[in-house]
Amino acid sequence: MTKVKHLYNSEGNWIAFKKGKYLYNTECKWIGWFPWDETIAVTVGGKYLGTVYKENRLLKNRFQRYLGYPGYPGYPGYPGYPGYPGYKGYIGYISGTEDVEKSILDGEE
Repeated sequence: MTKVKHLYNSEGNWIAFKKGKYLYNTECKWIGWFPWDETIAVTVGGKYLGTVYKENRLLKNRFQRYLGYPGYPGYPGYPGYPGYPGYKGYIGYISGTEDVEKSILDGEE
């Protein structure tokens, strides 16, 4: 069974979760995946979505270099309910980053 990793914004609010190489929003909608490693996420369409910082913070780099087209991983199916992880607390400012836009977290590219 694949472990679920909950991801938060800079304020400590739960915004998404990772299961395997796939990224889902809090309503279990597939919004992206991790094609290269455990840190850089792209949307389903292959655009940069965000980077995982400090183990569990999903933030967007303001100036992300182009990494190439990641391909398409195939539809992952329904991940199951991940549970509610609660609040993690504010982490402070990380230079060059901002929170991922709500529209992207809702699955709109």
